[in-house]
Amino acid sequence: MARIIAISSQVAYGHVGLSVIVPALHALGHIVMALPTVLLSNHPGNAHRAGAAIDPDVLHEMLDALGQNGWLASIDAIMTGYLPTVEHVAFARRAVAQVRAANPARHVTYLCDPILGDDPKGLYIDERAAIAIRNDLIPHADIATPNRFELSFLLGREVHAAATTASLGPTMRTIATSIPSANPGETLNVSIFKQARSVTRVPLRANAPHGTGDLFSALYLASHLQGGPDSDALAFATAGVDRTLAASAGTDALLISALPNTATPPARWPVELQTS
Repeated sequence: MARIIAISSQVAYGHVGLSVIVPALHALGHIVMALPTVLLSNHPGNAHRAGAAIDPDVLHEMLDALGQNGWLASIDAIMTGYLPTVEHVAFARRAVAQVRAANPARHVTYLCDPILGDDPKGLYIDERAAIAIRNDLIPHADIATPNRFELSFLLGREVHAAATTASLGPTMRTIATSIPSANPGETLNVSIFKQARSVTRVPLRANAPHGTGDLFSALYLASHLQGGPDSDALAFATAGVDRTLAASAGTDALLISALPNTATPPARWPVELQTS
């Protein structure tokens, strides 16, 4: 059982951001402290939405209160997702530093899910926030989980295939999702750490509900914290997302009941191991 701080968006309807991260981690037996950067009625991709960003000063106060209650000690990991403004990025950077300072005898793993945008729309947060994530958060991360568009933005060059993916840092685990495949009907997830490269092939599913990236990051982190090779974490996250998507077919939101849990882990997903 790990203790994890998660910082991202939250919705009243649907399962994106914290609304899927928290139940996914809970189902695997972990304790989660969730700090919402925005509260919305639903995913912005729907026809109508309402809600607002949470003032970063309020988030600072919440984090400080958690620390004053003694709950920032013994934290195993922190993960960040949707950070809509430069001020939210600054809060996330402070949170990482504050949590690590509260745990001097252990390394607190930091997973950064750099939610910047996607194909074909491009950036869907303020460009200044995207640049701040690249410059101020990514250098402090142990794990980054960008999609193809986000990896291209962070690298400053286009990524169009598994062979062109690259790590965001020499000691960072970079797990890139939605990488185009030469085979129609599939996409690739590519994990890169030092000289090791692992690839999973994922079938494309039409009209998939929102939230798969958030779920993938949460499942990868949960598996990573158990130890073992990176390929195991990649396989677990890929299998968990695919199983959830299969069960959610025809719905407009991911089915929480289909999430992997301690009693019913997903079947092992094939992984191709490469060296680079």
